[in-house]
Amino acid sequence: MLSQVYRCGFQPFNQHLLPWVRCTTVSRSHCIQPSVIRHVRSWSNIPFITVPLSRTHGKSFAHRGELKHAKRIVVKLGSAVVTRGDECGLALGRLASIVEQVSVLQNQGREMMLVTSGAVAFGKQRLRHEILLSQSVRQALHSGQNQLKEMAIPVLEARACAAAGQSGLMALYEAMFTQYSICAAQILVTNLDFHDEQKRRNLNGTLHELLRMNIVPIVNTNDAVVPPAEPNSDLQGVNVISVKDNDSLAARLAVEMKTDLLIVLSDVEGLFDSPPGSDDAKLIDIFYPGDQQSVTFGTKSRVGMGGMEAKVKAALWALQGGTSVVIANGTHPKVSGHVITDIVEGKKVGTFFSEVKPAGPTVEQQGEMARSGGRMLATLEPEQRAEIIHHLADLLTDQRDEILLANKKDLEESEGESLEPRSLATGRDSISKKEKNATPFKQVDISQPPVEKAYVKVLVAALAIASGNGLLLKGGKEAAHSNRILHLLTQEALSIHGVKEAVQLVNTREEVEDLCRLDKMIDLIIPRGSSQLVRDIQKAAKGIPVMGHSEGICHMYVDSEASVDKVTRLVRDSKCEYPAACNALETLLIHRDLLRTPLFDQIIDMLRVEQVKIHAGPKFASYLTFSPSEVKSLRTEYGDLELCIEVVDNVQDAIDHIHKYGSSHTDVIVTENENTAEFFLQHVDSACVFWNASTRFSDGYRFGLGAEVGISTSRIHARGPVGLEGLLTTKWLLRGKDHVVSDFSEHGSLKYLHENLPVPQRNTN
Repeated sequence: MLSQVYRCGFQPFNQHLLPWVRCTTVSRSHCIQPSVIRHVRSWSNIPFITVPLSRTHGKSFAHRGELKHAKRIVVKLGSAVVTRGDECGLALGRLASIVEQVSVLQNQGREMMLVTSGAVAFGKQRLRHEILLSQSVRQALHSGQNQLKEMAIPVLEARACAAAGQSGLMALYEAMFTQYSICAAQILVTNLDFHDEQKRRNLNGTLHELLRMNIVPIVNTNDAVVPPAEPNSDLQGVNVISVKDNDSLAARLAVEMKTDLLIVLSDVEGLFDSPPGSDDAKLIDIFYPGDQQSVTFGTKSRVGMGGMEAKVKAALWALQGGTSVVIANGTHPKVSGHVITDIVEGKKVGTFFSEVKPAGPTVEQQGEMARSGGRMLATLEPEQRAEIIHHLADLLTDQRDEILLANKKDLEESEGESLEPRSLATGRDSISKKEKNATPFKQVDISQPPVEKAYVKVLVAALAIASGNGLLLKGGKEAAHSNRILHLLTQEALSIHGVKEAVQLVNTREEVEDLCRLDKMIDLIIPRGSSQLVRDIQKAAKGIPVMGHSEGICHMYVDSEASVDKVTRLVRDSKCEYPAACNALETLLIHRDLLRTPLFDQIIDMLRVEQVKIHAGPKFASYLTFSPSEVKSLRTEYGDLELCIEVVDNVQDAIDHIHKYGSSHTDVIVTENENTAEFFLQHVDSACVFWNASTRFSDGYRFGLGAEVGISTSRIHARGPVGLEGLLTTKWLLRGKDHVVSDFSEHGSLKYLHENLPVPQRNTN
């Protein structure tokens, strides 16, 4: 085996250096030694991070999430990445971005190596310019302007271009890496340098010494002297790989140097199951050995030696040698600036090569199954969907002990983590609520936190079933066992009408950001979690609508004509009944005439008894000699027994404050003046606006919607608490009898008549 050879045969760095090794002229002071790296924390605008990088080489990473542990990384830059679109000259912006990303990773303590193309393109540019300059001035003068324009430039031989361009390419890399205080060294190789034992030892020793000194080796085939590649001679088995192009060179180098990760950058997103650009082409997220039969390769790159087939063969060879591989796009202007760092962070970029094939379907396959199953579910009659929900309710009751056992496992595995102690009272009520066009769940008395989080998914699944929607669920790891059993019960219930696949539970290591990229499979994202989670999803889901609210900054305005008997009761319920809820009170607005009155004192006394920490708004603080801590921001969702109090001059001032600092969730006025109340109700632009009522009424169950999927602050489609009807959209059906639009024109024989008609019964046969 090759791995056995290089473990036994290579010698440490010695005086037999390769003749084609070139180091930069950067002073020694610019070379950052490994012992100093951990102190370099602000060399660029990208934050320094520390990651555990030690690992035993010999087996590739099984999952993308493990790539963050890669210590030694080879980045291969294809010709299409390095060169401009005219194939004559370098893409300087892309190169600068790549150098910055490599420098980021190098300064994290990783060992980075580059395999680069570009010498031929750079040399072609220089030689063309030289040929034009070398034309005789007399010839140019006598040839005439038109003939000068049409002057033919001879076809340039690739080896000559490489010889002319290599020094300029390296000088460019030197200048760019110097900006990040990193040294670079050039190494040119040919096939002989790998097949000759002494040269292999020298090459290996040189590379290890450069990495030890924190220098980035920049490797390229010596195109000025390299012989033509023998057709079909490369990649014939794990022990043999000829350096035919930079793809095979990168694979050979990665295995020789026991590299953890090989990143191959090209001008396509990754590996597709058919040629990119074809109608049915789908990007392959994870590629496994043996899957070649399912892929149809297209033509090779517009520049360079190889195509995707060569890259795949090289990647599989490297994978067998213990190196993980990702093939990705290094030319896309929107992603090239962070493609390398994204890959190392484990994000779903390009095609990841793995030897570990998961037992279950991929998340893309689950998305397709949920969509297909959802379409079948939508064809069922309401009574059939009700039967599924009835059966699920029975299963939840019958399998109570198994659910509690799974919950116990979640609690044991979550020991030491912060789990919010919360009962299932709200969830239990909504389960027991009878929904429109659906059926009630039976009550299951469970009160442990992980089950509550998993139980929400059952409610969402029930709403999806009732509304005829496919569902892709992503559960939290703290409720993994509970999620699993509840999903199995849901699928068992769906099976009675043959739509088991309509609800899918994602169990892979996919990040939420990766799921947000499935815009061709997902129609709507409904986030349930912290405000930060919702904001992150809204930011990541650029092509998919998100229904939810990022914050629940709820206000209550206490008017000068408020009832003393009502105020403390409403404030207590809104803030103290369940302070972690998104519909809990966060800011109390007090009319200035109420300051230093018995009503105000009564509110403060109640909050003290309830142990609510008070934060003073700027205006409120100005009225007090000794005030509570002034609030850092008036746009804060505390989610705890904390409350901001601010003073306003009148109802319009309160409305302006709510519009400026609120989140359009739920806002309340407390007053006995009906005109003031109506003015508030009509002018506050929030999903829920109440008069003399607790903010906590903002809830799907309390609104009679049954189970609630969430609360939306969107101004389109569903707004406020969202139940069954919020998951429905419009579909127009037209049953004609040879109707054409021209019959309804101005001179046509027919006229439009719009009226409501009874919905005909569907034929289910």
